[in-house]
Amino acid sequence: MIHYHGGPITPATAALRTWTGRHAFVSFARPEQMPLAAEVCQSFALDNGAFSFWRAGTPVDWAAYYRWVADCRRYPGFDFAVVPVVIDGSEAENDALAEAWPFARAEGAVVWHINESVDRLIRLAESWPRVAIGSSGAFDVSRPRAFLARAREALAAICDDDGYPVCKLHGLRMLNPAIFSQLPLASADSTNVARNIGIDAAYRPRSKDLRAAILVERIEATNGACRLHPPIT
Repeated sequence: MIHYHGGPITPATAALRTWTGRHAFVSFARPEQMPLAAEVCQSFALDNGAFSFWRAGTPVDWAAYYRWVADCRRYPGFDFAVVPVVIDGSEAENDALAEAWPFARAEGAVVWHINESVDRLIRLAESWPRVAIGSSGAFDVSRPRAFLARAREALAAICDDDGYPVCKLHGLRMLNPAIFSQLPLASADSTNVARNIGIDAAYRPRSKDLRAAILVERIEATNGACRLHPPIT
C-alpha cells in the first residue's frame, strides 16, 4: 500500500524529511509545497480540496482546479488527482462532476462516500480504475469501529470471492493503521504528520524534523490488507 502524507508540512525542512523518497498528497486548497513534493517524492497525488473549501464556506473553482491538475500532471511523479465532489451533495450531483472529468480516468480517483448507496459504489468500481473511499457522518474515520463495519459491508460488493477488489481503492484520511490494515487499499492519505509534529509533549525529540521522521516510520511500519477479510468475531 502507498502511504501518501498530506501537506503543507512546516517547517520546510520537516517536509523535506517526510517526503524525500516517499509519497505526498497535495491539496488544491493548500498547494504551496507542490514544487517541493514534485522534486523530492517518489510520487504524489492531488486532492481537490473540496472538504477544506466547504469547511471555510468558500465555493470551489473547478475550472481552476482542472488547470492546476493539467499543470501538475506533467511531472513524472504524478500518480492521480481526486475527481471533484460536492460535500454533502447528492449522488446525482457527484455523478455529474465525475462525468465532467476532463482527463483520462486512469489519472483520476472518483469519490464514493461511505454513506452513499452500495449500488453507486458498484457502478463506479466497474467504470473507474480507482475509487477513493470517503468517510462521513456516523461512519467518519474518527469512529474506526463503526467505519470499518460499514466499509466491510460495502466493499464486499466490489470484491471477488477471495476478497480482492475489482479496482484500486484509495482511503481518504485513512492513514490510521487501525483502519488501513483492515482494508484492501492500494493507497491512503492523511495529514497526520503535518498536524502532529507540533505536539511537543507527545513526540520526542524536540526537533520537528525528527518528530516528522518518527511519525512517518510509525505509520509506514504497517501495510494495508491484501484482500478483504471477514471481521473477527
